[in-house]
Amino acid sequence: MPEITPSAEIVTVPCLQDNYAFLLHDNDTGATALIDAPEADPIHTALEARGWTLTDILITHHHWDHVDAVTDLRTTTGARVWGARADAARLPPLDHALAEGDTVRIGALEGRVMDVSGHTVGHIAYHFPTAGAVFTADSLMALGCGRLFEGTAEQMWHSLSKLAALPPDTLVCSGHEYTQSNARFALTIDPENAALISRVEAIDRARAAGQATVPSILRDELATNPFLRASQPGIADRLGMANADPVSVFAEIRARKDRF
Repeated sequence: MPEITPSAEIVTVPCLQDNYAFLLHDNDTGATALIDAPEADPIHTALEARGWTLTDILITHHHWDHVDAVTDLRTTTGARVWGARADAARLPPLDHALAEGDTVRIGALEGRVMDVSGHTVGHIAYHFPTAGAVFTADSLMALGCGRLFEGTAEQMWHSLSKLAALPPDTLVCSGHEYTQSNARFALTIDPENAALISRVEAIDRARAAGQATVPSILRDELATNPFLRASQPGIADRLGMANADPVSVFAEIRARKDRF
């Protein structure tokens, strides 16, 4: 189901095996942005089903499963392409190169660019306050975060901390259906967390019914996502890291997830 606010509509588009793209539609002007472009056909289908015209493509990072369909979609729609200036050499050609704090305008919707390096260096997220959503791709994910392919634990913790400071009712629109696997891992870190246990049960029901678990809500991530909870003393104690700094605790959690 689409997420609808007075100013915007957000549609989750499943792509490839487990990717998600998102359509952000401005109700006032009809402008429509795509966040990441894993695969062209499902995106064309979603646009045609709603009678929307794609005006903008917002890229989060350079990995192929987030940019593979940019050229196709730009050619067929004429959409403008936005992406990180710091990563421009690895992205499709950009019409607008962006950095931390820059503004993106999709019709009447105004978004803010956030540098969320860690999964890659140059990864950005897009926060649209009036739409109540942040598009995080492979930085903050439902019950998880992206593997550190290029950045450091310190970079990723800093990025996650910025995202965690957004309003708690913000929709977190992340890039993959990894939630069930992330949930199983989260229980190994925080097994007595009642909110996590309840959420895992809901996730299992949703996946059994073939439903997406993305987007999620930031307040649920704050309560249950172990990668956002590395500063909690109880998490550090359970890992045998009492009094350790949050970056070290986060790094240990990430290392355990990589082996999980």
